[in-house]
Amino acid sequence: MTIGFQIRRRTRAASASQAALFTDIPVANISDCMNRLSAGGADVVLMNRDLTTKMSGPALTVRTRPGDNLMVHKALGMVEPGDVLVVDAGGDLTNAIIGEIMVAAGIAKGLAGLVIYGAIRDASTLCTGSLPIFARGVTHRGPYKDGPGEINVPVGVGGMVINPGDLVVGDADGIVSIPLDSLDGVHAAALRKGATEAISLENSAAGSRDDSWVDKRLAAQGYRQPDTYEYESATR
Repeated sequence: MTIGFQIRRRTRAASASQAALFTDIPVANISDCMNRLSAGGADVVLMNRDLTTKMSGPALTVRTRPGDNLMVHKALGMVEPGDVLVVDAGGDLTNAIIGEIMVAAGIAKGLAGLVIYGAIRDASTLCTGSLPIFARGVTHRGPYKDGPGEINVPVGVGGMVINPGDLVVGDADGIVSIPLDSLDGVHAAALRKGATEAISLENSAAGSRDDSWVDKRLAAQGYRQPDTYEYESATR
C-alpha cells in the first residue's frame, strides 16, 4: 500500500477480560510500574467533566494529517465493541478532528473511549457525556476530509508510542498505553503497588507515616544534616 493511505487490520488486541482487569487501577500506579517512561503527555487530558470517568480498551489507531478526519470516519466503521479509538493528528489544535455526530456513531458501535492528539468540538455535549474522551483542546473550526491518513499503524501521542491492539487506560491523570506482551507483568506489579499505597495512606491518616527513608536518601546523596535548628521569632 502507498505510505499515507494505508488501511490495515489488527492481528492482535487486548481482550475484554484483560481490559476489565485495569479498569479500577489508577493510571499513576500503572505508570509507576512502567518506570515512569510511558505517558501520553500532560497536555492530553480528560475532557469529561466527571473526573471519576475511567477508560480501558484495546487501541484502534489512526494517524492523520493535522486538521483532517477522513481516515477517522473510515476507522469508525471498523470499531469493535470495547475499542479505544486513538487518533494521532499531530497535536494540532487548528481544526477539530471529531464532534458529537461522529461520537454518537462510535457509541452505537460500542466504542469504549476516544484519544485525540488534537482538538475536539461540540464540547458541551461531549464533555458532559459518558464516553471517556481525552484530547489536547477544543475548537469550533471543523476538519477537512481529504487525507492522507493511516489506520492500525503505530502512532505517537505526546511522545508515547501506541501500537494497534495495545491496551490504553485513562483516568483524570491522563492516559497510558501498555504493550500486549507486558499486560500480565504490569497488572501484577500495579496490584502490588496499590496494596502498598493503601498501607501508606492508612499510616499517613493515623499520623504514623515512616519518612526515615528521606534522611537515608539525603545521606546517600552527600547532604549534611544540621545538629540543631534555630528559629527566630517573628513577633520579636
